[in-house]
Amino acid sequence: MVQNSATPHVNTGSTVSRRFSVAPMMDWTDRHCRFFLRLLSKNALLYTEMVTTGALLHGDAERFLRHDVSEHPLALQLGGSTATDLAACARLAQEAGYDEVNLNVGCPSDRVQNNMIGACLMAHPALVADCVKAMRDAVSIPVTVKHRIGINGRDSYAQLCDFVATVREAGCNSFTVHARIAILEGLSPKENRDIPPLRYDVAAQLKTDFPDLEIILNGGIKTLDQCIDHLQVFDGVMLGREAYHNPYILAEVDQKLFGCTQPVVTRAQALALLRPYIAEHIGAGGAMHHITRHILGLGQGFPGARRFRQLLSVDIHKAQDPLALLDQAGELLEGR
Repeated sequence: MVQNSATPHVNTGSTVSRRFSVAPMMDWTDRHCRFFLRLLSKNALLYTEMVTTGALLHGDAERFLRHDVSEHPLALQLGGSTATDLAACARLAQEAGYDEVNLNVGCPSDRVQNNMIGACLMAHPALVADCVKAMRDAVSIPVTVKHRIGINGRDSYAQLCDFVATVREAGCNSFTVHARIAILEGLSPKENRDIPPLRYDVAAQLKTDFPDLEIILNGGIKTLDQCIDHLQVFDGVMLGREAYHNPYILAEVDQKLFGCTQPVVTRAQALALLRPYIAEHIGAGGAMHHITRHILGLGQGFPGARRFRQLLSVDIHKAQDPLALLDQAGELLEGR
């Protein structure tokens, strides 16, 4: 069931749809989370956690690249600022079967800033362009960029346009825009997701001024109705925390955003489909909570939801038979 870099998925070269995607989120969008989310939507584009070039080139690349074939369409997000290293990592991504490679120009944490990774790169558009060009020269899969609308000290619209225009010249034609600036001093990464105000109008102006580019909107989107509204302006929408904390929102993505006609998967069906994957993971020596920590959000909005979450977050750590506990939790989802 599990694929790794030694047994790559064959990329057909088909165009990746970014109409709806789930954001790369550190400690959350690992391969187990992505396998689960794929059970809810066949069309959503899924992203890995950000992986640094150093981790891939000098660490356990197989572990970072590992994924199940069912996760496609799937993109690898890279963190780095050395063109040759990013090109080498893009090649690894393509060889492992990823459908896209994305450069992180949005993460505001101090740790990544110190390594010239993330949002601080918005102050260096020529460097980002060099990195994008090197990656595009190295692979045939799409190379995309995820960025903020600015950083403190470089937050004018003219500077944003300079960044996008410079990176476009390197051949990037798809930009995912987190519609907030990043404050690189004084705010934590969590605060940077909440305190700087959302400016959808700035992202919309970017689409107006760069009509040839694919502009994907990210930041603060919570419902599929909001997605539908934003898709009147943007080429795609990306959900982050809402997709993780309320994953069942993905169950209607295929029908509402992609025009699919198959029935919506129920919560109970999703858990039943996940059970063999969990059993295999346990059989290989893994712990059930590695996977079930990602599905707690299924337990919302129905009688027994709190008990469902308790079973899989508290009771799980003292269960003698974890699969029996999973089945007990599944009974709470019957008919839902």
